[in-house]
Amino acid sequence: MRSCRITHILETHRNEDLVSGASALAERTGAVVLHGPNSAGEVVYARTAREGDVIELGDARLVVIETPGHTDDSLSFALYASGSDEDALGVFSGDALFVGDVGRTDFYPDRPREVAGNLFDSLRKLEALGDQAILYPAHGAGSVCGGAMADRDVSTIGHERVHNPRLRIADRDAFIEAKLAEHHDQPPYFRFMERLNLSGAPALRPPLQPPPLRQEDFAARAREAVVVDVRSASAFLGAHLRGSLSLPVGMIGGFAGWLLSFDDELLLVAEDGDQAATAARRLARMGFDRVHGYLAPSLTAWAAAGCAFGSLVVVGAETVHSRTRAAAAGWHLLDVRSPSEVEALRIETARNIYLGELPERLSSLDPTQSFTVMCGSGTRATIAASILLRAGFERVDLFLGSIGAWRSRGFATAGSA
Repeated sequence: MRSCRITHILETHRNEDLVSGASALAERTGAVVLHGPNSAGEVVYARTAREGDVIELGDARLVVIETPGHTDDSLSFALYASGSDEDALGVFSGDALFVGDVGRTDFYPDRPREVAGNLFDSLRKLEALGDQAILYPAHGAGSVCGGAMADRDVSTIGHERVHNPRLRIADRDAFIEAKLAEHHDQPPYFRFMERLNLSGAPALRPPLQPPPLRQEDFAARAREAVVVDVRSASAFLGAHLRGSLSLPVGMIGGFAGWLLSFDDELLLVAEDGDQAATAARRLARMGFDRVHGYLAPSLTAWAAAGCAFGSLVVVGAETVHSRTRAAAAGWHLLDVRSPSEVEALRIETARNIYLGELPERLSSLDPTQSFTVMCGSGTRATIAASILLRAGFERVDLFLGSIGAWRSRGFATAGSA
């Protein structure tokens, strides 16, 4: 133990995709929270940090850099050795600069050109730190705050300057046009997160381990709750509780905000208590903190007790290809990938409804007809199939392998890829 204590909590920007834990951590530690200038309102639990402010940390110091664009209040923190005139050792760039991408700029629809230009200017500030500076971004691959992040945790300013497609755009107007042409989804919970993060929401304390529930208790509670199956997609395919929503624990961050409501009472189906605890923690970070327990000991025991369960039929590329050629009446191929994915590569006869928008667009589908659901490989399609089954669609199967399998078989595709 180094007998250290937390004195400062530094927020790089207003979060849209999760509830900040800064106010709760400050309450527990007495630390000062620093946040950037915020046009959306005062962050009541934080002090405002400004360009050039310095935070001394033993043999190191952090220097505040205002980097608006992703949000108005975006800050980056350049790391230097104390008492040295050497170049920056690194920079914590928040959501301004990622490995392989830059932050999205669509949160201010009334002034899109301005904020995109602000980000261009902010990126020039970060480049000025020097090629040697190690880049520590706030997110990695899969985050909704960018579109093309590489699957690496760190990089350098020099590497990004050469290889990052957005950072290589040297002309400000061209950069703005490129940002305006991007398409990013905004889950409905984003605005709720913004409001919570101005006031310092309390769901920020570590959630307790969800209690294990016996079959009879779980079944009784399930009548008034949403049952969320956080096991893998393949586990859901094999056996699941009827009416449950498939949401593998690794997909919670991407889709819970689309598919759940903040007043939902939740029950989990998990492989074990550790997986249930992980899922509950990730849900709580997004404001979904009404998790009342998980099914114990397992779904296998549930079935062994004679309780009802369901499974999902899977089909391969050959079957889907035959169906598309036959153009059978009353059958539909439903592609739940994002519009940009579909634009790049698609099966001509498939209908696209993005997974996040599927609950709101169910009324456009006929539940008496047959649906084969597809995505990139099968995980998102499993989630979509569970949504259809919960809504009363009975003739649903899943294209296992999806567009990847279709392409591997050499079947015809369309798109810009």
